[in-house]
Amino acid sequence: MDHASDSDPIVVRLREGFERIALVLRTEMWVAATEAGLNPSQAQVLSLLATRPAGLRPKEIASHIGVSPASTADTLSALVRKGLLFRDPDPRDARAVIIRTSPEGLSLGTSISRASHRVAAALGKLSPEAQANLLLTQITLIRQLQLAGAIPVQRMCVSCRHFRPHAHPGKASSHHCAFVNAAIGGRDLRLDCGEHEEADPAVQAATWATFISGSPPLQAQPST
Repeated sequence: MDHASDSDPIVVRLREGFERIALVLRTEMWVAATEAGLNPSQAQVLSLLATRPAGLRPKEIASHIGVSPASTADTLSALVRKGLLFRDPDPRDARAVIIRTSPEGLSLGTSISRASHRVAAALGKLSPEAQANLLLTQITLIRQLQLAGAIPVQRMCVSCRHFRPHAHPGKASSHHCAFVNAAIGGRDLRLDCGEHEEADPAVQAATWATFISGSPPLQAQPST
């Protein structure tokens, strides 16, 4: 492809870069899946649920991994037969179920989620400043994809009702997490936090504006 003729060639190059990184991640996931006797979809589901001890509904799982509910149902059934997942009644809806990992499924899913050692090693060679900047870029990209409806809301600090951006101006750890009542820095920001509680959309928008601009913090929201 002739990038010189493209209206925004750097966007093309950035996308190509992500595609190459994604190829390594997919390859390592497939290798880990094969070693565990799973197909890639099954490995992806286990890896997701390993970080969701409370479980997810089947439709939520389908949305997170980006496949059809029918395909997800087949994958879940196979994992249940293998003893890696349980179907439990949903306490919020008697007609629904919650999918959770068994102890064996949790161990296997955790192992699979850590399989991308080559990408992790490459990231570890970046300077601390480059790592922090890359994390901020990822957060921004994920938020844009969420707003576009391409992915569901992720369990990031910036969408959590406990997050107080720039609550400690001038400090190295300038943000605050009301859940643990502690200051956090840019390198501490989570992309997938187990204590995440999604904030109201209007609060999310205001939190993001404060976070990205570095302006004075929002008035603290109650943590309960």
